[in-house]
Amino acid sequence: METSAVQAIKLAIVGATGLSKDALHMHVGLAVYCAAALALRGRARPVMPFLAVVLLACLGELLDMRDDLLSLGHWRWAASLHDVINTSFWPAVLCLLASRKSAEA
Repeated sequence: METSAVQAIKLAIVGATGLSKDALHMHVGLAVYCAAALALRGRARPVMPFLAVVLLACLGELLDMRDDLLSLGHWRWAASLHDVINTSFWPAVLCLLASRKSAEA
């Protein structure tokens, strides 16, 4: 079976950056968190940018699940869980720090 457009784009990004998929997940998570935090500047609680990261990570894994089911016949759920954790770990840390800071204010 041939590679889906989504997987082809991801492989092209890996090839262009020279980063591992795990590193890219971390960079994307931080970029989405920062972009959401800037977009929501003070208008939302600190958890909102984190929820944006988790939502985007889960949507990406839904695409991966679809590709897994079509190409492998089963979902590699452990790999998807690994990716969601990699994507959301540092944004979770930043969210906790921001929540603590706003609670002190």
